[in-house]
Amino acid sequence: MTSTSVTEIVCAHSPDSDDAYMFYGLATKKIRSRLVTFRHVLEDIETLNRKAAEGAYELTAISYHAYPYVADKYVLMASGSSIGDGYGPILVSTRPMAPEEIKGKKIAIPGRMTSAYLALKLFEPDFEEVPIPFDKILDAVGDHSVDAGLIIHEGQLTYGRSGFQSVLDLGRWWKNTYDLPLPLGGNVLLRSLPEDVKSECCRLMRESIQYALDHNEESLNYALQFARDLEPRLAEKFVGMYVNHFTVDCGELVPRAAQKLLDLGYEAGLISKKVTVEFVR
Repeated sequence: MTSTSVTEIVCAHSPDSDDAYMFYGLATKKIRSRLVTFRHVLEDIETLNRKAAEGAYELTAISYHAYPYVADKYVLMASGSSIGDGYGPILVSTRPMAPEEIKGKKIAIPGRMTSAYLALKLFEPDFEEVPIPFDKILDAVGDHSVDAGLIIHEGQLTYGRSGFQSVLDLGRWWKNTYDLPLPLGGNVLLRSLPEDVKSECCRLMRESIQYALDHNEESLNYALQFARDLEPRLAEKFVGMYVNHFTVDCGELVPRAAQKLLDLGYEAGLISKKVTVEFVR
């Protein structure tokens, strides 16, 4: 199936500096197409995971953990993945704590569909989870309403300033254990879209990311408005962590890592559906 007119694609992603950076070329129309136009919707990742289960958007960011539950409606895009290669979400507490001490503890998590939560459950299945919006987790740890908190997004770079202690870096654990990068977030396209529209979306996504990397300063300046008061140096570091060569194209390593993560989740009873990851270019 192919399309004959201009198709509007609703493109949903999170209001984070790394997403803003990779979508810069599209959002500012530096990258254009005769076949598709984009309308951008900004929502937090847990909302995007939930709406993907309903097939709400043509193109959307999701957590890799959510893919088994939306794979009937969506296919993964080869471009746009956020991958932690030897680093990733961090578990923090107010006191020094060994990773094995988290068993049975009360832990704030940024959502049950996040890949960070899945990785933590694979590391230690026995803890009491407390879902809290990701930007309120450090507050919950600080006021001792939880024993520890799972930090995603920019908090990975700033937790130490407030006196919090790192308990476990899940990206480092995953790399040391499986010698693979940790797939966190990706972009998906509705399977029902015409084939030429899907191919064009993949081209535009890849070119937008490459444009940002090639025009780093202007793209960073744009992304800074989404950096939640992060100083430019740290915002640049955060973007550099999660927009890299894996983001331009997932290659063979990311699909392998994603399959491993989801297979382990299924085998551990954390994911109810066994799925084969499928990417389009």
